[in-house]
Amino acid sequence: MRPVVLPPNGIPRFYLGGPEIAALRGTEPAGERVPEDWVGSTTTVFDDDALGLSRLPDGRLLRDAAAADPVAFFGPDHAARRGGDPALLVKLLDAGERLPVHVHPDDAFARRTLGTAYGKTEAWIVVGTTKPHASVAAGFREDVDSETLERWVREQDHDALLESLNPMPVTPGDAIFVPAGTAHAIGDGVLIVELQQPTDLSVLLEWEGFGIADEREATLGLGWDVALGCVARSAQDPGTLRAAPGAAEAGPVVSLLPPAADLFFRAERVAPDPVAELERGFAILVATDGAGALHTDDDGPLPLRRGDTVLVPWAAGACRVEGDLVAIACRPPAPEARA
Repeated sequence: MRPVVLPPNGIPRFYLGGPEIAALRGTEPAGERVPEDWVGSTTTVFDDDALGLSRLPDGRLLRDAAAADPVAFFGPDHAARRGGDPALLVKLLDAGERLPVHVHPDDAFARRTLGTAYGKTEAWIVVGTTKPHASVAAGFREDVDSETLERWVREQDHDALLESLNPMPVTPGDAIFVPAGTAHAIGDGVLIVELQQPTDLSVLLEWEGFGIADEREATLGLGWDVALGCVARSAQDPGTLRAAPGAAEAGPVVSLLPPAADLFFRAERVAPDPVAELERGFAILVATDGAGALHTDDDGPLPLRRGDTVLVPWAAGACRVEGDLVAIACRPPAPEARA
């Protein structure tokens, strides 16, 4: 089993975006509101049985192929703990407008209220920006009591909700870790590679004016009395969410996220100098700049260029990247992380 280039997998959403993904991939935009591309996905959109699932170049659903041979895809340790579940969803996300302030439940809340195995911790690797002062916002600047939060949501006080968060200017190469429960918003004009737990669970604290059908959709059908229980209301230091400045310049393969992210997923910047040796294991490789090739011990080189997304299975063995290329290697939780 060798690495394969994955076809696009555009996902329609309520918000504007998509042209920057098309520009990265060198394709035509799929529409004004197809702002996400789910890469190597075994996850479906909330309340849908099929939308979101990725297909391999031979037409098979990745979900089915992985279930049939989890060791080949993920290795014996991961397969023994999780079977054919990669425990990871990778996205390209193009925010063509500011996303609403929202929050994702953690594992315990998701199991208790929605019956799912995962909540949704996520991380953003900024690939590009189209605005001169691009930014995101994450974590409350000060503690917020439950009554205040309920009032902001009930009144749809957009200014209060957004201004309560830590503003975080971003430029290409920045990496931000967003634990479940953290209120956040992605600003207009930000293109990211997003790593996350494999669910589609969002509680939209802002929903009026964002194309959301109603409060039922905004609360995952739970109602506000239950849904607001997933929000972490304590103040958060934004410095704990960012990777160390300059970390991405330290070598050909560099971890981009703080150690706390390892329980959920891992992200590495790959920049050959002149070669980048990759750890053996399942990975989704997203080429963000330049061109080069991915080599394995058993097969010829796989050409790579900006915009390519590649599934690297465990069975491919040791791999290396060569060329004038920058890529993000997205990986499942660290092997020692509990299932």
